[in-house]
Amino acid sequence: VQLQASGGGLVQPGGSLRLSCVASGFSLDYHTIGWFRQAPGKDREGVSCINGRTGSTVSLDSVKGRFTIARDNAKDMVYLQVNSLKPEDTGVYYCATHFVNPWDQRCTIQGGPYDHWGRGTLVTVSS
Repeated sequence: VQLQASGGGLVQPGGSLRLSCVASGFSLDYHTIGWFRQAPGKDREGVSCINGRTGSTVSLDSVKGRFTIARDNAKDMVYLQVNSLKPEDTGVYYCATHFVNPWDQRCTIQGGPYDHWGRGTLVTVSS
């Protein structure tokens, strides 16, 4: 199981980026993908997730309406479209995954269930 996040960069406040997470060694159909971030000096926090079986999503309240998670199973990719960026969105963004049991209808942005993590991509929001 491997994950690799990319697409980060330096962007001005109000700008947008599309972060990508490429998955290999497992099927997105049976795994949840979560996006997490860690700002300098702060704890890691969950941003958004998508359940591989149901497609249901969950997002952090502070990013609702600005960030959108989507998947392309044919390409083994999960994307995080980040719009209207704010300086407080700065951080290293990671994607992670865990197997989804058939009875799990939703996903969580709590990090505990995630057992495979990829390298992050740095997002810096600054003027």
